[in-house]
Amino acid sequence: MAYFEWTDELSVNVGAIDTQHKKLVEMINSLNEAMLAKKGREMQKTTIDAMVDYAATHFKLEEGYMAKFKYPGYDAHKIEHDAFTKTALELKTRAEQKGFSVTLEIMGFLKDWLQNHIMGTDKKYSVFFNEHGLH
Repeated sequence: MAYFEWTDELSVNVGAIDTQHKKLVEMINSLNEAMLAKKGREMQKTTIDAMVDYAATHFKLEEGYMAKFKYPGYDAHKIEHDAFTKTALELKTRAEQKGFSVTLEIMGFLKDWLQNHIMGTDKKYSVFFNEHGLH
């Protein structure tokens, strides 16, 4: 059974964005499975690399839509994206330089991002994007 299940409650009603958000859910579940198999440390590099890639790709998509439609919450939203990217890069550096396990920290960070950013901040643009023809 997955640690975190994708539900309609997580949807922002924009197909391309939901698809990318599902990848975040997959990251959480993969890391959880690795931790249960006592292979969390081995999986942390893959997860951190995926987080950095996710930030670059996903945030570019969201911010592009926000700029195109002149979303009023753009600046505050971008600050949250920048904070995610900064934390992901810091985790990557720490894991590479010190070689210690930050698996639980990564798991908590991703879960918090999913619950607070996606279910909170991202939900705020859902109707706005839909009103501009994005589904």
